[in-house]
Amino acid sequence: MFKKIFTLIFTILFAFCLNINSQPIFIENYPDSLNRKRLYSVIGTEIATYAVGLSFLSFVWYKDMDKVPFHYYNDWGGYLNMDKAGHAYSSYHESYNAYYALRWAGLSKKKALVYGGCLGMLFQAPIEIFDGLYEGWGFSWYDIIANNLGSVLFITQEAILDEQFVLMKFSYSPSGYPKYHSILGDNQFESFFFDYNGHTYWLSVNLKSITKWEKLPKWLNFAFGYSGNGMIKEFENPEYYMGEPFPHLDRYRQYVFSLDIDLSRIPVKKTWLKKTFRFINLIKIPFPAIEINKADKIKFYPIYF
Repeated sequence: MFKKIFTLIFTILFAFCLNINSQPIFIENYPDSLNRKRLYSVIGTEIATYAVGLSFLSFVWYKDMDKVPFHYYNDWGGYLNMDKAGHAYSSYHESYNAYYALRWAGLSKKKALVYGGCLGMLFQAPIEIFDGLYEGWGFSWYDIIANNLGSVLFITQEAILDEQFVLMKFSYSPSGYPKYHSILGDNQFESFFFDYNGHTYWLSVNLKSITKWEKLPKWLNFAFGYSGNGMIKEFENPEYYMGEPFPHLDRYRQYVFSLDIDLSRIPVKKTWLKKTFRFINLIKIPFPAIEINKADKIKFYPIYF
């Protein structure tokens, strides 16, 4: 769980730094030639952010943990694979932001895909290697696969279609489960990171790109979300907590269908507004939603966050 916190924070920090350092551009106005000043600025931002992340892992995250021989850990099914969705999400957006920052610097599409599109895989890999070297963790091939899928989702669309008609997004809503166990956070800020039950990861598909129906707004998306419920610990909930029997909570997967807005497709002229929209585009816009799960079968939300 705590590794997921790091990847989520790192993704937000990385997207924020590149967003502040570069300007959002559209395919019709990519620079025709390499701008070295912009390129050095982008590379410097990426290196600095990466160095901060690795330093945090080395000197803070694993500081008090015992180093052991490299080993593996099978975490498939843990937290109903919410962790895997988080890895794919982080890798997707690291590749997304790196690619478009390099295009803003004037790099060709091919080079930006090679050096920027693969960055999500490269940034996430050291976390897995660190895990394999410390007690209580372990190298997970499933995490590596999830990381690669996130970057591949970005690269494939950009290489073939020159657009991202499928975006990965995230949303959060308090689940109420932290009251059962402190592992899910002692306050709302901690619960935002610790409580997987409140997380939903989305594939947001642009309807106009898919249907080719001209009457549809070009920013309107259909979103498919995945979440989990009733999760306190990784594979099963505790039987006792603080000496008392722990209440039974059903653990089950949730599949959510909703609408969304791709803010990058809304034409705006102000640079600060473009940057704001691009950064907010990490998040699924609240809309009515239908959820399917094994407990409630079908559940309707007037607004789903």
